[in-house]
Amino acid sequence: MSNMYQWADYYDLTQRGVAGDVAFYLEQAKQAGGAVLDLACGTGRISIPMAQAGIDVTGLDLSADMLGKAKQKASEEGVADSLRLLQGDMRNFDLGQTFSLIMIPFRSFLHLLQIHEQMKALTSIRKHLAPGGKLVMNVFVPKISHFHEENEKMSLRGTYRLENSDEVAMWDYTRYDHFQQLCEVTRTYERTDATGLVKERVTGRFTLRYIFPAELHHLLRLNGFKVTQRYGNFAKGAFDASSNELIVVAEAL
Repeated sequence: MSNMYQWADYYDLTQRGVAGDVAFYLEQAKQAGGAVLDLACGTGRISIPMAQAGIDVTGLDLSADMLGKAKQKASEEGVADSLRLLQGDMRNFDLGQTFSLIMIPFRSFLHLLQIHEQMKALTSIRKHLAPGGKLVMNVFVPKISHFHEENEKMSLRGTYRLENSDEVAMWDYTRYDHFQQLCEVTRTYERTDATGLVKERVTGRFTLRYIFPAELHHLLRLNGFKVTQRYGNFAKGAFDASSNELIVVAEAL
């Protein structure tokens, strides 16, 4: 099959974030009034709008492919010179400066699969936080019913139309390890033309370590942070038993 698209291209097409997250993080950045660090910035979905708004933002990501796409988009949007994009690991980084806001959008903290990795990341974050600075992140809320429904099943996550009438379907095969709190996802992007002929299939695998709300609060506290605000959605709704998302704002103790 052809190699028209790569994983980063399909990621941009299919991963639009959580409703309202760009506006929320942009508001947080404006309120912070200083430099912003976007950890696991990916293809710049949030960093680029911040740079367009005149915010001093640095994006850090482990993936060269994702950063390549981010740099291409930043150039197309005219902010290549005002957006610093660096390859690095959120578990251990040293940027030689502090930030008024450090953010980990779109559940990216869950890519840290061991508790010691989470703690190392929080240690690095705390070192880079300016006095009075804030850490903001969001994670999904684990639901037992979802685990039961999705375990060892192939699920269609969505279909996406391209300009040339091609269509991309995104499929996930999910397997859970509840002892380790791991969610392993095999994701397949399947591209078809208007007649239904498959033109390309790209498959990748990633693993998340889901985290429960009380667990996240304890983890932050243990690593020198206090949660000052928490929300159940990006419209700043209350976090309660019906929430599917947890957004936390934390400060250093």
